[in-house]
Amino acid sequence: MLRALRSWRPPPRGVPVRGICDVIRPAISGAGRQRPPSSRKLMSVSRKLLGQWLFEKLMKMTFYGQFVAGEDQEAIKPLVRRHRACGVGSVLDYSVEEDLTTEEAEKKELDSCTSAFEKETGKQREKRYSAHRRFGDRRDRVISARTYFYADEAKCDRHMDTFLKCIEASGGSSQDGFSAIKLTALGRPQFLLLFSEVLVKWRRFFHLLAAEQGKVGLAALETKLEVEKLQEALAKLGIATKAESQHWFTGEKLGVSGTVDLLDWNSLIDTRTEISKLLLIPNMETGQLEPLLSRFTREEEMQMKRMLQRMDVLAKKAVKTGVRLMVDAEQTYFQPAISRLTLEMQRKFNQEKAAVFNTYQCYLKDAYDNVTVDVELSRREGWHFGAKLVRGAYMEQERIRAAEVGYEDPINATYQETSDMYHRCLDYILEEIRYNWKANVMVASHNENTVKFTIRRMSELGIHPSEKKIYFGQLLGMCDQITFPLGQAGFPVYKYVPYGPVNEVLPYLSRRAQENQGFMQRAKEEQDLLWMELKRRLLSGTLLSSPSLS
Repeated sequence: MLRALRSWRPPPRGVPVRGICDVIRPAISGAGRQRPPSSRKLMSVSRKLLGQWLFEKLMKMTFYGQFVAGEDQEAIKPLVRRHRACGVGSVLDYSVEEDLTTEEAEKKELDSCTSAFEKETGKQREKRYSAHRRFGDRRDRVISARTYFYADEAKCDRHMDTFLKCIEASGGSSQDGFSAIKLTALGRPQFLLLFSEVLVKWRRFFHLLAAEQGKVGLAALETKLEVEKLQEALAKLGIATKAESQHWFTGEKLGVSGTVDLLDWNSLIDTRTEISKLLLIPNMETGQLEPLLSRFTREEEMQMKRMLQRMDVLAKKAVKTGVRLMVDAEQTYFQPAISRLTLEMQRKFNQEKAAVFNTYQCYLKDAYDNVTVDVELSRREGWHFGAKLVRGAYMEQERIRAAEVGYEDPINATYQETSDMYHRCLDYILEEIRYNWKANVMVASHNENTVKFTIRRMSELGIHPSEKKIYFGQLLGMCDQITFPLGQAGFPVYKYVPYGPVNEVLPYLSRRAQENQGFMQRAKEEQDLLWMELKRRLLSGTLLSSPSLS
């Protein structure tokens, strides 16, 4: 890595333009922790002061030119080709966003996250999996992730069409392309909330039963329930007689060993069975038995099915065009459902290779358990595991929501704990690659220490970059001093490449500006690195040296 860094040549995009950035960045980013101003207001002021033509020119010379590749798929082709010549692939993303006021976003969220059953009966789900006006605008305090709000099914179809175009463009830009999608763009989020609550309640019930058997504090995969004791407990709770539960633990190797682990337990909540519709579980607060699933109206059932159909269409298109599909992570109250639906896609489409990648947020306390459980499932069923590891994009929002709504903070206490979690999850997957080979991982990180850790562990485990099992990813316009040396040294590395018209990507640019409060300082650091490298090469007579693998 160090040798690659020393022999790095400047990337094709060059160093970010300074000067005008110092003026534009504060205007876009706002102050402190406030929400960035509406891009409509920003455009209005800019047009009055500069005029449309000059405003677009300045944006293309500064923030737009730094963080966005171009206005359409044709305009981005030169940049994609230049990246490819430097050994860097592209993950294309059409970054046009709906520019809503906070009030509009809150209304859309409350309408789309509340079921007809809740409206009719006044009953609510657990606080964590219910919509709250205070947190209705999911963009609040989120600066590095795109947010979708549900309007209707036609809009979800338009989002799907946009994703399909990105998949097509990714397939045409490289042999091993990636494309990213978000499930909140593909359907009504009420279904994700409800399904997440179901999965978490079911898992919580498993650990309650494990505690009754004296199995507390064990790792997720080490916790196993004895079937006979489990059936007795279910009968005692009034959930099912021993005869009724007998068929739960037969077939598909369930309970053959006399024990049931978390994977066996989770398999009971399956789209291929009807068992979950019959289940009653104890409410931890009231002690009363309640249905695991709430009732759906016919329209809600159709909305749920259409979301699954859109996912299927996208995955089939990705496989057909040779593109890997990355399903982005979202808020913790959506994520259990997103992960489970992604897992179902992996079961179907990852039989020959890792075509679908799930995203794991390593700032979560349960990240390692989630990774290990999913890897073990892929081993048992024989499909290829695909993961993208990120630190996470919703930390501040998640902490405040947990504190105000009243549930345990899901985030690791410190940044160091998150880094340790990231490296622990990554090391587990690298070991899986070394010994099983049916795994792939995208190391999506701007952290140089994480990149060095990955390269060192690849060397120790004998995993060569040419085997293309480990990929690296950074955002366009950020950390070029990491991306391009990796590409020139032969490591599979990708830039996340946003594109779209200037006026329509302003919400994306406002987040990039907020995320890069220290942007100009880092740009100065990159300039210093370039100047030091240029002087070294001039003095050593190696101005045109080529990078070597390290």
